[in-house]
Amino acid sequence: MMRILGIDPGLRATGYGFIDFDGQRIQSIKLVETGTIEPKQKDLIQNRIGKVYKYLDELLAEHKPDVLVLEKLYAHYNHPVTACKLGHVRGVICLLCAQRKIKLVEHSVKRIRIALAGNGNASKLQTQQVVAHMLKVDQKKLTLDASDALALALGYVHIHSRSL
Repeated sequence: MMRILGIDPGLRATGYGFIDFDGQRIQSIKLVETGTIEPKQKDLIQNRIGKVYKYLDELLAEHKPDVLVLEKLYAHYNHPVTACKLGHVRGVICLLCAQRKIKLVEHSVKRIRIALAGNGNASKLQTQQVVAHMLKVDQKKLTLDASDALALALGYVHIHSRSL
């Protein structure tokens, strides 16, 4: 059994989702836990990053994933500061992987959405619908950040299932 953690990093909200895959059938994928880490917007940046670090560290200790799938950094030329701030959260996640010796894999949003929805330009809502359907959960119970994180984990299985 392989445990996979997908993380959609953000300073406002970091989505996470753990799934189990038996290495055989995509239909056998089971949702373990999903959620969103939401630091207080008025907190100093170091406190927000610290909250993400602490919460994820506790989740990693509890669930012990075999692989962590992280969204590749995409920087839009109109919003370079956003990419820099996102880099802080990604750095914490990479550090946690190094400390806990967890395999880190990065995939672009487009590649994940192609793998799951057949369309690299699928919207967050369309991706959420696909994730909810695949995991047989109520779509209303998934935040967009949590469903994006689960999409990363599910996409990893779809992309790499032949080699797992």
